[in-house]
Amino acid sequence: MGGANLEIFKFSLYLFVPIMALVHFGDPDWYKNNVVPMRAKLFPPDEKLIKELPTDQKTLREELARIKAERLAHIHRDPIIPGGFNQLRIRML
Repeated sequence: MGGANLEIFKFSLYLFVPIMALVHFGDPDWYKNNVVPMRAKLFPPDEKLIKELPTDQKTLREELARIKAERLAHIHRDPIIPGGFNQLRIRML
């Protein structure tokens, strides 16, 4: 077997790795430099979020029609390449 020295090494490693992970990833500068920019890329800004969801059928249909009109306006603004990705997007709508 390994003996006492191996057990002391394993115990110190088991303590050292989580503590160093907390020290490294818990640093406010690391969080500000790595997490905050990625959060801005992944999640939409608060003003783009819908705060109140439609509860009845009429407002739901109005909201869906508004979203579809925005998508169509965005597609027609972009040049359409024949057989390209935009053609697929038009078929999906």
